[in-house]
Amino acid sequence: MKFKIQTRRTTIRDFKLNDIDTFMEYRNDLEWMRYQGFKGMTRESYERELLGNHSLDAGKQYAITDTVTGQLIGDVYLKREQEIYWIGYTVHPRFQQQGFGKEAVIGVIDWAREQGGTCIKAAVLPENTASIRLLECLNFSYLIEEAGELVYVSDLHCEDTTQKNARPS
Repeated sequence: MKFKIQTRRTTIRDFKLNDIDTFMEYRNDLEWMRYQGFKGMTRESYERELLGNHSLDAGKQYAITDTVTGQLIGDVYLKREQEIYWIGYTVHPRFQQQGFGKEAVIGVIDWAREQGGTCIKAAVLPENTASIRLLECLNFSYLIEEAGELVYVSDLHCEDTTQKNARPS
């Protein structure tokens, strides 16, 4: 069964071969990707990772596409650990500040809740203030710092989680 999450403006789906060039445009832009891992690789490496037979339990990248045009606008990483989901996301710089990242993350949150998930977590570098603002806007709460990253969590049993902990200054 093919993976698909549909929002008003985005479709989150498995990667296709014709997504790789656009993916490489932003993933190999080291300034844009300064807060991300999984960057600066060869086409063959990306193809192996994105088109390979990876499972949600092992962690997998999915394409975020424009629902109307089908154009790749970013990607989302998902990993399932029993009832806990981990998320990571990147939006192509051409599509930044247009709400696509927020819409895609909301779509993933709704999907994870439908799958019986109890919470969704995201790890972010402290310097990545745009990502932190997005998580906080979506009512993720700061949980802990691990290996230099701030871990945020959203309780999927609540429609509107409240900020339980402030992030470190």
